[in-house]
Amino acid sequence: MPDMPEGGIAGETTVLIPATEQHLPLLADWFADPAFVRHWGGRPLTREEVSAKYTGRRRPAVVSLLVLRDAVPVGYAQYVSTGPREGGIDLVLHPSAQGRGLGPDAARALVRHLHTVLGWDRVTVDPESSDPRAVRAWHKTGFRVTGTLGSRLLMEYRPRGAAAE
Repeated sequence: MPDMPEGGIAGETTVLIPATEQHLPLLADWFADPAFVRHWGGRPLTREEVSAKYTGRRRPAVVSLLVLRDAVPVGYAQYVSTGPREGGIDLVLHPSAQGRGLGPDAARALVRHLHTVLGWDRVTVDPESSDPRAVRAWHKTGFRVTGTLGSRLLMEYRPRGAAAE
């Protein structure tokens, strides 16, 4: 398990830490890159949009996180509560970090945190159906398809012992 910074969520090979204003230069570069946002809204974002949405300014409604591998940022994740014991997560890795199992590792760590620390019984994701790499990663994490919404797959994860609605 990697070293754990304060406020971090540890996976086997990744750590998620709160994103802050200090991460704005990095996040602004990433979200301006068409390859990075290809399946995250599809359009590059301005520095102002990134600052408003992805550096922790929407906390506590939306919690923004950086994904680290060996203390190097490799991706971005966020979660939002949508009910008393449930919510949704989003995760995107930098293209150079894809294909190495980092996404499923970070997702498993985040889901474990949401269940054991926050008490969530249901976690949802909605990857683009045209992104087979993301869909496989969510399946590896334990998510199952529950439906579709336009071009997105609706997927959910329920920890063992959590009651289905």
